Amino acid sequence: MATYLVGDIQGCLPDLKKLLAQANFDPHHDHLWLAGDLVARGPESLETLRFVKALGDHATVILGNHDLHLLAVSHQLARAKKSDNIHQIFTAEDGQELLDWLRHQPLLAEHPHYPFVMVHAGITPQWTLEQARHYASEVEQLLQSNDYLWLLKNMYGDGPDWWQDDLSRLERLRFTINSFTRMRFCDPQGRLDMHCKVQPNDPTVGDLIPWFDVKRSQPLGKTIIFGHWAALMGHQDEHCIGLDTGCVWGNSLTMLRWEDGQRFVTECPLYA
Repeated sequence: MATYLVGDIQGCLPDLKKLLAQANFDPHHDHLWLAGDLVARGPESLETLRFVKALGDHATVILGNHDLHLLAVSHQLARAKKSDNIHQIFTAEDGQELLDWLRHQPLLAEHPHYPFVMVHAGITPQWTLEQARHYASEVEQLLQSNDYLWLLKNMYGDGPDWWQDDLSRLERLRFTINSFTRMRFCDPQGRLDMHCKVQPNDPTVGDLIPWFDVKRSQPLGKTIIFGHWAALMGHQDEHCIGLDTGCVWGNSLTMLRWEDGQRFVTECPLYA
């Protein structure tokens, strides 16, 4: 059994299938980990949800910001973006089943044997791994409860940008969602920046620092696998591995086999 890790699909199912064929992925024995944003700008968001759901226990799916936005849009709690290719999901016979399945996916997952955790955007440097587990679980439990509409309605907003133990419940939930699904840069102290999306060496960055370069309050002790930040084009260091290489923007889709570190890459057409 092999373990495969892949970045943001965003509805680009043909490209995912090309990668799986390259790797001779066996859906009955291998395991696929997906770093969030299954849907959005690509042409086959509905088909992507169906394909990944059908993998059952052989897929681990992390929620990304586009996945959460899809859930909000499906309940008229937010508006779809002009670039979103998601409307077929709402009229599909199995659309509600797929949305319910998506709502029950985690913000953070840890491999039971290998030393890695997967999130969509990152883990704020202010948190220990224990805190990350705890606050991810808090959001997941609410999202999977009968009160999930309240969360979907109130999750939007750029603040608070700084973690404090005395945050209100809503502030805590919003900070958690932003950290796991939207974060890219922080200031030198670790305060979240929700606007800058460029490469770290871009002159407009100023004193902002990629979240993974901010000194952590405590080492996590595990590699962080993440997606979300296409401008990084596959960052890797001793602490984290970024797998979003901009498939939907006409760049490439990247998949990593954990056991031997081999990367599989396929060039993608421009979808967005």
